[in-house]
Amino acid sequence: MRNARRTATRRTRHPAVSATAGAWSSAAGHLTAALGALTVKRSLDLALGSALLALTAPVLALAALVLGARTRGSAGAVRREVRIGLGGHPFELRSLRTRRLRLDLLSRLPHVVGGTLSLVGPAPLTPEETVALGPAGRWRQELRPGLTGLAQVRTRSGMPWDEPALLDAHYAEHHGTRLDLAILAQSVRIPLHAALRRVRRPGKARLSDTDHRLPNYSVAE
Repeated sequence: MRNARRTATRRTRHPAVSATAGAWSSAAGHLTAALGALTVKRSLDLALGSALLALTAPVLALAALVLGARTRGSAGAVRREVRIGLGGHPFELRSLRTRRLRLDLLSRLPHVVGGTLSLVGPAPLTPEETVALGPAGRWRQELRPGLTGLAQVRTRSGMPWDEPALLDAHYAEHHGTRLDLAILAQSVRIPLHAALRRVRRPGKARLSDTDHRLPNYSVAE
């Protein structure tokens, strides 16, 4: 009799236990899927993008106020353009209307944190540019467009083989964390080098004419 009651009790509790176990299993499955979707590249975008946004937010806010005062408010300070993103989906790309200190690029960091842009990737194209590429540019739908990229840092070299389309295609074939970090380092180095060159240029003409002369050199000779 007791065995029969225990069996009945177990059968009564079994549906609740099964439901709880099923809920935990479903939650674990969703968590595993979410962690799987959070790739190393996306993790880098979130971590570094959020840090950069926090650091540059005061400067970006000040720049937006200055631009808004010079134009017609916030609408004139921000440029809004339609670009094609991951999966071929269009999105509105927002950036400040200034290229001083590359604030236009830094103002796109919210897109990086939000997931419509990556820190590194091919340049975001307009719908017209995407249509013009046709099937040859279909690979772009598999990558998020980037805040910077291989084409942006290499086209400044002036080499004939450094065409943006070829560089973007090369990045698509060989992209990885190491290449992304190298492109980010180069992206930071280029504006810093340009700024230092502007600072040094005025002092270059102030060097004395005698600084480079050989010993015993005289003007009379």
